[in-house]
Amino acid sequence: MNKQYVTADELVETLGVSKGKAYQIIRQLNDELAAEGFIKIAGMCPRKYFEKRYYGYDSKG
Repeated sequence: MNKQYVTADELVETLGVSKGKAYQIIRQLNDELAAEGFIKIAGMCPRKYFEKRYYGYDSKG
């Protein structure tokens, strides 16, 4: 099953950052989404939004 949300633990592995920095990144992305009127979940960020902001593309599938 494909996960819809990225977590701090996954960002630690993917980006090679500390857990504190991973939570900071998630908080920033969630604040951006909240400013646009979307609902946010603490400690998680939609995977497609993360990929769009950090890699510059949307995942297909």
